Amino acid sequence: MLTTEEAARRLGVKVPTLYAYVSRGLLESHRDPSARGSLFDLSDVEALAIRSRGGRQTATRLATITTAVTQLHQELGPLYRGQRATELATRARFEDVAELLWESGSPDADWGAPDLGPCPLVHTLDRMRWALVVCGATDPLRSDLRPPAVTNAARRSAAALVAAVGECPTDHAHASIAARLAARLTPSSDAVPEEAVNAALVLMADHELATSTMAVRVAASVRADPYDALLAGLATLAGPLHGGASQMAYELLVVAERDGAERALNDVLREQGRLPGFGHTVYKSGDPRFGALLALAEPRLRDGQRAVLHEVIALAAAHDVPLPNCDLALAALSWGAGMPPDSGRTIFAVARVAGWAAHYLEELNERPVRFRARAVYSV
Repeated sequence: MLTTEEAARRLGVKVPTLYAYVSRGLLESHRDPSARGSLFDLSDVEALAIRSRGGRQTATRLATITTAVTQLHQELGPLYRGQRATELATRARFEDVAELLWESGSPDADWGAPDLGPCPLVHTLDRMRWALVVCGATDPLRSDLRPPAVTNAARRSAAALVAAVGECPTDHAHASIAARLAARLTPSSDAVPEEAVNAALVLMADHELATSTMAVRVAASVRADPYDALLAGLATLAGPLHGGASQMAYELLVVAERDGAERALNDVLREQGRLPGFGHTVYKSGDPRFGALLALAEPRLRDGQRAVLHEVIALAAAHDVPLPNCDLALAALSWGAGMPPDSGRTIFAVARVAGWAAHYLEELNERPVRFRARAVYSV
């Protein structure tokens, strides 16, 4: 069953239009016993979507994907296996959230990284790609697609991505993923608390069928091994409109501090046509993850930085720019803690291994090679 928001999104209409379909008898709604609102049968919605296009399949549709991993809720944000990500971020370790997404039943599993050898002197994202290649190359049974093998591959991959970020004090070698990552990203041990990085990892762990997650599921559908599938996700996440959005928001804050909020926003709008860190295709009333992460980011900001951030947000609101999203909060955390500009993408990449592996496992239960878009040839 689909929620009201999911059904409207699938049909490409607004919620009032969806209910107009119900009143006209084109679609049947069902009472949601667990919440206010309605539920809609997936097959009914799909049939109406086809009829509304004169019997033609949707041009952009690859396949209908039913998932039990994450549900996106307008007000609550992502729900991981029915649990709010914003609440998990305040009380659960990233590792435990990953095990929840995987339904592994292995809370005490090993999250150690393999020996990667000397790290190449390249940018962080390239080191992370290299780390995944090494992980796969050193796994003698990388083609084992049984769930325990896949989750073990995901744990060592996440740990390897962290290890590739930079040097870490020896006393952090067996610490949590959040503690290891914080120690590598911040100039001093007290620059940002472990709980702030952990919350960011939890909030970014999954977001339903995001573009990079689709890349992982496509790889899974042809039965690529877990490491190659994670590489597909990492390659897609690298784009500036996905995982790289927080770095662009970071740069916006830096320029706003130097040149003033008005000039910074105007220059970015002129050059890019949009403000990084603002707006979301799902959350029209604001990204719930923004407030949860900003509450942890603000204490790391100096008074001047905090004033700049709020001036940027207020100026955007005064000109009807869409509300800020999690990328801005992630940028504020990185900026305030003195992390490198690409730290948001680094955190995002490590976090999303949890969601990618969960969707990979789910896709293995589907018919292989089910993703086949229909091309319309033009001359």
